[in-house]
Amino acid sequence: MSTILNVKDLKKTYSSGVQALKGVSLDIPAGMFGLLGPNGAGKTTLMKILATLLEADSGTAQMNGLDLIANKADTRRVLGYLPQDFGLYPTLTAAQMLDYFAKLKGVNNKKERRALVDALLEKVNLYEERNRRLGGFSGGMRQRVGIAQALIGNPKLLIVDEPTSGLDPEERTRLHNVLAESAGEDTVVLLSTHIVSDVSNLCDRFAVIRRGEIVAATSTGAALNELEGRIWEATMPREQIAGLEANGKVISKQMAGGNLRVRVLSENGKPSDSFTRVTATLEDYYFTVVNQT
Repeated sequence: MSTILNVKDLKKTYSSGVQALKGVSLDIPAGMFGLLGPNGAGKTTLMKILATLLEADSGTAQMNGLDLIANKADTRRVLGYLPQDFGLYPTLTAAQMLDYFAKLKGVNNKKERRALVDALLEKVNLYEERNRRLGGFSGGMRQRVGIAQALIGNPKLLIVDEPTSGLDPEERTRLHNVLAESAGEDTVVLLSTHIVSDVSNLCDRFAVIRRGEIVAATSTGAALNELEGRIWEATMPREQIAGLEANGKVISKQMAGGNLRVRVLSENGKPSDSFTRVTATLEDYYFTVVNQT
């Protein structure tokens, strides 16, 4: 699979002394690519650098021969960006808001702009709401307006930062569909999130970032194959958990009817009689990688 977006040794330290990126390198092919990591891992810093909103201290990012960092004007012509906190003008309608963004992106012909706005609203299933003020929109509807503005100009690089955070399941599915439709053979859709199921549902390839460093970069299939036959689950009283560390690595714990449901990574078979082997999930892989010492 050929690389379209190449990120090499990006570093960023803020004036506060926080080292947000410690030499991040990624080879990203066309299609959907997930960037997973806990809050504060460096995801948003990386997204802002690629979106020309933040200067890196050092490192490079190139897409099909375009230097995304040095040539900001050219980068913005191929870029669509939905930030984590997308601000809307509550007194504007959805159509007015998108018309405004289309003007900013250089669509100067009024007739063209109208056709574009209508098509985008259809795409994100908001055409019937086009004349409604944004102040009355739900969180999911606002995110769909955000995706619509990011799609203006058919971007070759679409960056979306935590797009489904706080959405209900129905809205998340709608947003997933729009993002999946936006990924083409010569387009990169970069999805930054801490929600593992978003990546599991959408992305063939992904990376995990922790404390400013890439700790894994793989395909969803390879990640699951790596854990095949090594994940075990049991429900037990809380006081028994401590003893598990000797026989396996605790991946996750969840309360279930007063007891804890525990998932364990074990290299040496069944940790104890109470455990059953279960199918590995991408969440298991994520927790294994993020919590490694």
